[in-house]
Amino acid sequence: LILDAIKENAKQFIFFEEELKLLRVCGFFITMNPGYAGRTELPENLKALFRSCAMCVPDLVFICENMLMSEGFVVARALAQK
Repeated sequence: LILDAIKENAKQFIFFEEELKLLRVCGFFITMNPGYAGRTELPENLKALFRSCAMCVPDLVFICENMLMSEGFVVARALAQK
């Protein structure tokens, strides 16, 4: 229903007998960590409604080096290692 309203550029739509305004600036995000015990996979019909995005561990040394350089530190690389 919601996807149909978006495709039609509707301002409002009926959802379970209630009229709702469609806000195009709103988004939904799902975080899944299926490797943990007790977690279940998202059903395929729900997975199809969302785009997947891969995440990685940030390089904290690189981030710290850039922050230090932006503050004027000359030996930022050595300091970022600590």
